[in-house]
Amino acid sequence: MLGGLPVPFGSCGAILGGGFIAERGLRINERIRAREVRVIDEAGNQLGVLTLFDAMKTARESGLDLVEISPNAVPPVCKITDYGRFLYEQNKKAHEQRKHQKSSQIKEVKFRPSTAEHDYQVRKNQILRFLDEGHKVKAMIFHRGREMAHQDVGRAKMTRLLQEIGEHTIVEFGPRMEANVLLALLAPKKGAVAARPAPPAGAASA
Repeated sequence: MLGGLPVPFGSCGAILGGGFIAERGLRINERIRAREVRVIDEAGNQLGVLTLFDAMKTARESGLDLVEISPNAVPPVCKITDYGRFLYEQNKKAHEQRKHQKSSQIKEVKFRPSTAEHDYQVRKNQILRFLDEGHKVKAMIFHRGREMAHQDVGRAKMTRLLQEIGEHTIVEFGPRMEANVLLALLAPKKGAVAARPAPPAGAASA
């Protein structure tokens, strides 16, 4: 049947003997092997367990296909739907998931205990921008040489940073020292109003 939208043969599989087997293992219509199936109609209503013959008959009376969506269930679960549209929606969902995974990354923003005020503001604004874009951020304060003997300076800078961006983030862990790095993992706070980056201050030391 495959009414509605065209089926992209190159990416989905091949037509075999009146049925369709997608690369992902989906079967439709005559290619379904089970004698009985649990059927869901196009609106999502449960039609109960039907013989494959009756399920296919119900689908054809609606001008639609019978798609096996859960082959490992007992009995397998099938949905009455337009298979072309079903593939389109599945591909759309997969694309959105890949897009979300690609866009949701952990960004790193690095400071030093001696980072000057101007640079501090630039990095803080960078963190706020990343959070507004939906990324997690690892705020890192690197200590070198003698700075390790004065970790309270780095901790004071981290405390200030977390206070100033607190309306826009949730601290998932930290602050904590790992080797010579004081770090905290920040996540966007749901419902937070997008921050307006503050203009960097002068070059006075933090």
